[in-house]
Amino acid sequence: MRLFRAYPVIFFIVFFALAVPASAESYWDEDDDAFFSEIEAEYASAPGADIADPLERLNRGIFIVNDRLYFWVLKPTATGWQKVTPSPVRTGIRNAFRNLAAPVRVVNQLLQGKGKAATAETGKFFVNTIWGIGGLIDASRQLPSLQVPSEDFGQTLGHWGIGNGFYLVLPVLGPTTARDGVGLVGDFFLQPTTYTSGDARAWAGIKATEAVNATSFRIGDYEAIKDASLDPYTAIKNGYIQMRMKAVSE
Repeated sequence: MRLFRAYPVIFFIVFFALAVPASAESYWDEDDDAFFSEIEAEYASAPGADIADPLERLNRGIFIVNDRLYFWVLKPTATGWQKVTPSPVRTGIRNAFRNLAAPVRVVNQLLQGKGKAATAETGKFFVNTIWGIGGLIDASRQLPSLQVPSEDFGQTLGHWGIGNGFYLVLPVLGPTTARDGVGLVGDFFLQPTTYTSGDARAWAGIKATEAVNATSFRIGDYEAIKDASLDPYTAIKNGYIQMRMKAVSE
């Protein structure tokens, strides 16, 4: 329980590392690469996101703070990590974290009545754990039947008809919506890493490692979005909403 008592203290430290811009699903893997690609694509094609933004002035302020944190702390850290850590090692770490997050996906697939997908996701977990050396190798990649879309609690809420609500930019976490913000809380309690240690500092170290390692794979993506848009705030908002609508509909 020490972890939860200390959570407010370490909130900033950990979630800073998970930031800018974070999807509602804050797991760093191939899906995050798709997230940035989709944001760029959707920004190019979408006329605008149909979502209320009553807190726009506050959201824009937080967006600027997150932007500075990215350039001043997260990017330099991830760049240094990239230089000193061979790509196969970073890939293995990314795969292991993704494999460890399988319960989040399985539970949400079940909550959406997607039993076949949950079975496939469970099979993927065991294949990667056993033949992939604890998840370091994505051994299931060679098995198309096990490749199913990821699900999170925000998608589950959307699946059952709950709308986005309004747009939010969270400190450190980045873009989300009222619905997906609630989903983040649900996913937090489904993450095995939440319970791996009663020590808040150890937990913070695990999450920071996960975030920095994942960011090392996509340095430059965020910069590309900014460079391609006159208003990065609007660009990311549009891309995020379009991406989440597509994820919920799948």
